Amino acid sequence: MKDFPYTESKDTRSGFGAGLHELGKTNPNVVALCADLIGSLKMDAFVKDFPQRFFQVGIAEANMMGLAAGLTIGGKIPFTGTFANFSTGRVYDQIRQSIAYSGKNVKICASHAGLTLGEDGATHQILEDIGLMKMLPHMCVINPCDYNQTKAATLAIADYEGPVYLRFGRPVVPNFTPADQQFEIGKGVLLNEGADVSIFATGHLVWKAILAGKLLADKGINAEIINIHTIKPLDARMILESARKTRCVVTAEEHQMNGGLGDSIAQLLAREEPLPLEMVAVNDSFGESGTPDQLMEKYGLNEKAIVAAVEKVMARKAK
Repeated sequence: MKDFPYTESKDTRSGFGAGLHELGKTNPNVVALCADLIGSLKMDAFVKDFPQRFFQVGIAEANMMGLAAGLTIGGKIPFTGTFANFSTGRVYDQIRQSIAYSGKNVKICASHAGLTLGEDGATHQILEDIGLMKMLPHMCVINPCDYNQTKAATLAIADYEGPVYLRFGRPVVPNFTPADQQFEIGKGVLLNEGADVSIFATGHLVWKAILAGKLLADKGINAEIINIHTIKPLDARMILESARKTRCVVTAEEHQMNGGLGDSIAQLLAREEPLPLEMVAVNDSFGESGTPDQLMEKYGLNEKAIVAAVEKVMARKAK
């Protein structure tokens, strides 16, 4: 198992803020909109240095999506910012009708996704957002794993023509990917080559998959670990190549089991290469209040759960 050292832990939302500020310097067409959460979305630096390209819409998320769609008509590249719950569930009709239907070049940037929002509880901990967004035609869905990858993804989506949903979070997590990485939309990242099981992880669960890989190595299990940062379009080739080699699959994500990464990979395998699969995800449940660590433990979104899923799926593997 490869080693993935890191020197610091940082929140992924700060990676978005850093990427947006850099875009402000390099791309004059980039504009930003926020629904009264500048600090939470780490948009402060962009607002300070590019005030004429920033629009504070207040607590009016539906209006923000309509404004963003309109700005694209004049050639602007709008980045909207609010919590994931308000970026998707609250404004789904506006995204569907005004952005996705006509393929508008809007970047929907969503912080505080998943259980790790923590103490704010179930009403804010959206676990259905990936499913909502990936079902929309024309929508690209990206869920990076750390600060560096979130910054790189923010820069990359400015050059992508079409609507994008970019998902990130509030808690600090290990920052282990290269600072100078080239983010390729739709292309998975092989983190560890293995022959016994394929682990496909996304977002905060990528680091948990790495920790699980080390525990599995101690048990003599060589796991192939792949970071699927783009859920739509899915890297079908990499997924199938890995699955055909190992003959069993585990997926890991901070999202509902229904509609997330595991659901997409299950559909792919059912069509192309039926194989045993286990999913580490929230199983048809809302969240609750608690610290991020407490919630990830209670809902089984950690390295122990990934190890257990690997052992279960390997027992199902055809000999």
